Amino acid sequence: MPADTGTITKEAVLDRLKTVNGPDFTGNIVELGLVSDIFIADSKVFFSITVPAARAQEMEPLRAAAERVVKAIPGVAGAMVALTAEKKGGGMEAPVAPRPQPAAPRPAQPAARPPVRPAPAAPSQTSGRRGVPGIAAIIAVASGKGGVGKSTTAVNLALGLLANGLRVGLLDADIYGPSIPRLLGIRGKPQTVDGKILKPMENYGLKVMSMGFLVEEETPMIWRGPMVVSALAQMLREVEWGELDVLVVDMPPGTGDAQLTMAQQVPLAGAVIVSTPQDLALIDARKGLNMFRKVDVPLLGIVENMSYFVAPDTGKRYDIFGHGGARREAERLGVPFLGEVPLEMQIRETSDSGQPVTVSDPDGPQARVYRDIAAKVAVRLSEERPRSDAAVPTIVFE
Repeated sequence: MPADTGTITKEAVLDRLKTVNGPDFTGNIVELGLVSDIFIADSKVFFSITVPAARAQEMEPLRAAAERVVKAIPGVAGAMVALTAEKKGGGMEAPVAPRPQPAAPRPAQPAARPPVRPAPAAPSQTSGRRGVPGIAAIIAVASGKGGVGKSTTAVNLALGLLANGLRVGLLDADIYGPSIPRLLGIRGKPQTVDGKILKPMENYGLKVMSMGFLVEEETPMIWRGPMVVSALAQMLREVEWGELDVLVVDMPPGTGDAQLTMAQQVPLAGAVIVSTPQDLALIDARKGLNMFRKVDVPLLGIVENMSYFVAPDTGKRYDIFGHGGARREAERLGVPFLGEVPLEMQIRETSDSGQPVTVSDPDGPQARVYRDIAAKVAVRLSEERPRSDAAVPTIVFE
């Protein structure tokens, strides 16, 4: 067994995991093939356990046991263990009659103007809260629901800020469905700095970190609130971001516990809300707006995505999801309106190919839309710079 942090091996971890019984006490989780590839960085161990999706809550004691035995290995500083769902065809879809198991303990509860560099955050006056060294401003890109193009907007906003002269990073906080690696055409696993801090992946001049680099793309993640916070804390604070003017955070969709915790526990300089024009999407967008307001995060503005469609063959415009709803909502709520992004095949095709429109066609009309939005966000950041008489909303991960 390893005696110090420099000798922790995958083999040693697997040996310990063989002491953890599989579901219903049949074999052990290693021999049953339930343990994913193991990633070790800074004496911390990351892996997942595959279980039937229908039994995820029931399998929490198994996950906790695996985490406990790994943490007990000499030299291991910490472990992050997630439950992942078995894909269809894997033979684990049918739930097995559960045997009684002890309950797991509950965890404690405009574009032409020159780019504007956001002012570095002043020291927080709020006890126990801290920013991220080297990062001047962190902004969240959020939506009240999924399927509105939030991640595509986050990627092109980050690249638009980069094109406008800022040093930019992108954190994929959408733990449940990380799509940033595909949108930016990045593959592989991150390296470590001196075997400790993770080094962000990079493409198009953008520094990027995502859970998608550590987990296979098709693996569905089953996360509980405290696990999400722990994972995000490590991707935010244990990554060598360097000096950044802006870190763009692609938030999980919705306004549940994970999203609220992230909004409360990240030193956000502001939030951008993405919505489509129709009433149903705007209802959910309002929830996101209200969430950020309640935790005193400045609202940088609203983006109306899929705003309209222009047929390429006839040039006729169609308002498929309605039009102008986000602009009207922004006016009603007194929130800046950042711009309209059309439903455009080029945006979809370049996103799917990992060549976002802002870099694949930087002088095209769609790229200009994103650059204009990015310029407005930069201006809003400078307007929302901390005042000497106000505390900066920051956050600490516990």
